[in-house]
Amino acid sequence: MAKKNLTGKIGVTTENIFPVIKQFLYSDHEIFLRELVANAVDATQKMKALATSGEFKGELGNLDVRVDLDESKKVLTITDRGIGMTEEEVDKYINQIAFSSAGEFLEKYKDQLSSIIGHFGLGFYSAFMVSKQVTIDTLSWKENAKAVHWSCDGSPEYTMEESQKSDRGTTITLYLDDDSEEYAAKGRIDGLLSKYCKFMPVPVIFGKEQEWKDGKYVDTDKDKVINNVEPLWTRQPADLKDEDYMKFYRALYPMKEDPMFYIHLNVDYPFNLTGILYFPKIKERMAIEKNNIQLYCNQMFVTDHVENIVPDFMTLLHGVIDSPDIPLNVSRSYLQSDSNVKKISGYITKKVADRLEDIFKSERTTYESKWNDLKLFIEYGMLSDEKFCDRALKFALVQNTEGKFFSLDEYKKAIEGEQTDKEKKVVCLYATNMESQYSFIEAAKNKGYDVLLLDCELDSHFVNMLETKFPDMRFARVDSNSADNLIVKEEKVKPQMSEDDTRDLSDLFKSVLPKDNDYFVEADNLGEDAAPIVITQNEFMRRYKEMSAFGGGMNFYGNMPDSYNIIVNMQNPLVAKIFNDSKSQIKPMEALPEMPGEKAAEAEKSKVQDERNAILDSHRKEVEAFAHENEILKQITDLALLSNGMLKGKALSEFIERSRKVVEDAYGDKK
Repeated sequence: MAKKNLTGKIGVTTENIFPVIKQFLYSDHEIFLRELVANAVDATQKMKALATSGEFKGELGNLDVRVDLDESKKVLTITDRGIGMTEEEVDKYINQIAFSSAGEFLEKYKDQLSSIIGHFGLGFYSAFMVSKQVTIDTLSWKENAKAVHWSCDGSPEYTMEESQKSDRGTTITLYLDDDSEEYAAKGRIDGLLSKYCKFMPVPVIFGKEQEWKDGKYVDTDKDKVINNVEPLWTRQPADLKDEDYMKFYRALYPMKEDPMFYIHLNVDYPFNLTGILYFPKIKERMAIEKNNIQLYCNQMFVTDHVENIVPDFMTLLHGVIDSPDIPLNVSRSYLQSDSNVKKISGYITKKVADRLEDIFKSERTTYESKWNDLKLFIEYGMLSDEKFCDRALKFALVQNTEGKFFSLDEYKKAIEGEQTDKEKKVVCLYATNMESQYSFIEAAKNKGYDVLLLDCELDSHFVNMLETKFPDMRFARVDSNSADNLIVKEEKVKPQMSEDDTRDLSDLFKSVLPKDNDYFVEADNLGEDAAPIVITQNEFMRRYKEMSAFGGGMNFYGNMPDSYNIIVNMQNPLVAKIFNDSKSQIKPMEALPEMPGEKAAEAEKSKVQDERNAILDSHRKEVEAFAHENEILKQITDLALLSNGMLKGKALSEFIERSRKVVEDAYGDKK
């Protein structure tokens, strides 16, 4: 029998304080409602287990959990008809904070009980984050049990006495603090219940259903059940249809476009995990949204920040994960090191890879049709997760500029006959923009080469990774060299030029090129009918600059100016004329004085070097003067710049005016 007006102090000792500290690593006070409703659901589930085991032979009756709010008095109550507590249990599980009844109960009734959410006696104390006083009225299911009333104002002192409660179960009453008035609003409580409890396995009732009457919403007599006790992920996949999965997705994300496909997770060994993951359409970096996977523990919402539970690339997916084996109410650093979390993360990765590979093999046409919406996710996964990468090498696709899809192995076999260079490497040519790189694509096709379209923002990183996975392959963008030099199959004969001629050729073209870039001018033999100049970007430098811009950690490359290769076709008649004219119109550079030997004084070396520099500068100015006066040189250079999208502003205006004059002159000659 409960003692009248028993008072005491809650037992908090050095042995039991740490579980309490861990419990209160919550960042938001609002979780108090989740914890109290979870405890009520626990007690109800335990009651069901007792009935199933035959230990309880009476009538279960209504097992709903009720939440009631008196807004004017700022009083919130949570009531269940679960197992209740005896005086001894209140003393053990409430007064002695170190203990938790859930662990003992689960061990005893593990065969009958499918789920216990919380740890009664710990989560209960979250009530004091928002309350100035909390009371418990409880009556145990046990025969001849006496009802108990417990009250505490948040200090270690409590009172415990007999209660007049006559119905089995527990009622928790919260007298809200003045600084927690927000929880005395019906809308706020309704929102929290919807957020945390909308899929709990026991009906949770809050208020009444409403209907529109006489120009306003009014309460009906029907209880408002805020949760779906049997969400889709708890059901067997064999009992569900595609429409069921789509309907559930729309309920979770009412404003989003339908997903491409889904995965139903269901495992009970070596850990428990259920859930449904959906693949949204992802087309560009700016469209990526994270935090769309909701984590539940036995149907109780925990968080939508699952970055420590699934690999980072998986956070692009949408859906639900439910597992009682993920530790709750602990810091994220602890989550990261928990062995169960790592196992669950690995399992989810495997299941996603299994699903993608299955679609690739059994529904290839469907898979290809969805590839452009899927590739960012897969490439991100391959770049960030080694195990996923090894699996995805089998089902990752590439698409050529003709719109045809290949697996990586298929593509290698398709091009190795025509596109193997003298180093025995298969060269994969690719474009990133069909329009701006059109002339380069056509030039490559005219050589009999195939060209891939790699227009995903991750592709610079992606091709870099593929080159490590396939050492006998390399990737080259079509504008990284002239078509003749993209795949060198044998040694080419380069133009034979003296050092002075090579320097003059470089100075000629650099004089009429835009400033603020680095240029490497190279003479080549491309044929009389080929373009006079081809402007390309070095594959290595351009790729690493792109990787740096995307956050590849290569700031050294990101800070470097753009670098271009200027390939001058010495066999082109226009180039030959310009260069010959320069040789005849620019006086030869006088001989450079020889540098003194190593033993010479520094002053003497410096003097001779200054003389050499003066001669070089003088000659360079003559070359530049010739270049600036040569309209044909400027015209062929501007044409090359224009084809690369590099002719802008004043230079573009001058090119247009110059071109107009050329047309007028040609027309005038005909007249």
